[in-house]
Order: sequence, then structure tokens, then C-alpha cells
Amino acid sequence: MTKPILVFGYGNLSRGDDAVGPLLLAHLEQHADLSRVELLTDFQLQIEHALDLQNRELVIFVDAAVSGDSPFGFSRLAPRRDNSYTSHAMSPVALLQVFENITGEMAPPGFLLSIKTTSFELGDGLSASAEDHLRQACRFAERILALPARKILAAAEEYRETASHC
Repeated sequence: MTKPILVFGYGNLSRGDDAVGPLLLAHLEQHADLSRVELLTDFQLQIEHALDLQNRELVIFVDAAVSGDSPFGFSRLAPRRDNSYTSHAMSPVALLQVFENITGEMAPPGFLLSIKTTSFELGDGLSASAEDHLRQACRFAERILALPARKILAAAEEYRETASHC
């Protein structure tokens, strides 16, 4: 049986701060109620992952971000074709669009949890700032995943408004 919430963390554990997506999932594996949450990780989003979105109430994508003023961001996504649409590595919005194209159904509500990072050198560990930002994002993810799926949208709006005032 498919769990209603999918958290998809992607990135490369061997490339410094790019590891934050999979590391957040490792944290959730130990600290979140996984009875209704499925965790999925990969190096990057690919067209095949559109099928992982089937029968979900919502999907949260987790990735490293190189821009932004906050330690992490949480935003609602809308399906959209973009430049990644035909490439190997897709964006979350393009993956949502592929889902709609292949199933003929509306994509589940999608969100991006982006964690501010700075260093992506091969063989490096996490930078001190990424480690701190990851810790904050993990606490946020735990809190948001404790909510009923329908309340996550309201929490995303509240977070967006709070972040814009910081």
C-alpha cells in the first residue's frame, strides 16, 4: 500500500553540502513517524520518478540550495515544463508536470524544502553552515510531518509569510 506522503531527498553524499537531501531523510528515518510517510532518495530527479508520485496526498522534495537568505526555505510548487524537462536531471516542477502528462491526473500538491548550502567539492564533508542549516531543516521537517497532510499547505503559507518578514 502506498503511503500518503512522499519525502524525496536527492543529492550526492560524496559532494559536500549536496548531501543535505539524503541526510535529512536519514534523520527522518530515526525521528519521524513513518506510518504514513515514505522516504525516497536518489542522486537526482529523473523522469522515472514520476511514477513514485502516484496515489500520494502530497510530496515534499528536499534539496540543497545555493541562494536565499534563510537557512532553509519551504515553498509550494506548481507543475511546469522547464529547461530540465528533457534532461537526465529534472527539477521538481518538471517532474510534477511529467506526472500529469503521463497519468492524465493532477499532480499531488508538491513542496520544496531547500536547504542553504555553499560547498560542493567532491570528497568534502558538510560545511559548518550547511550542518547548522540541515539541523534547523530537520526540526522543521519533523514538525511539519507530524501534521495531517491537509494542514501542511496551511503551514507552508504560514512559513512563507514568516520567512518574508525575517
